[in-house]
Amino acid sequence: MILTLGLLVIEMVGLFLLLWSAVALVQKRMFFSSAPKEVLEVIQPKQPRFRGQHLLGWCVMVCAFVMLVGPIVFGGLDGIHRGFTFPQFLVRFLIQIFGLKIYDIFFFDWILLCNSNFFPHYYPEAKSLVGRHLFGFNKKSHVREGLFLIVLSFVLALVCAHIAA
Repeated sequence: MILTLGLLVIEMVGLFLLLWSAVALVQKRMFFSSAPKEVLEVIQPKQPRFRGQHLLGWCVMVCAFVMLVGPIVFGGLDGIHRGFTFPQFLVRFLIQIFGLKIYDIFFFDWILLCNSNFFPHYYPEAKSLVGRHLFGFNKKSHVREGLFLIVLSFVLALVCAHIAA
């Protein structure tokens, strides 16, 4: 259980770095597709603040992606090595994947979007649009993603349990 929670923390850091690199460094509109429509409409392209900003952003993004996928792979390999059963794999993957989803909802949506100056710091034109009223703007996508994550957890657990057997 301690290992699973440690892997979840690594994933959380990776998800934050992914968001930060997209918002602060790479600054491409394609990464803001999950933002509220009204915020997306006012965001303007920015000039790089320093030379190599976009390259640094892409490098951080790649590292962040590894920090998201790596713990899932490591958790599966560790479970195979320890001879986990299907329920053990399922619990591990559900904790890792849903822990990350809960982090996304409460940290990203509630704290960063609704209660901090994170986005307006990089995009001042959005300052008047962000706030607590935006919390839950993407409920439907969270529900869809949640259902997909349950299926993904079952599939990963099944594959890993089959390999471990």
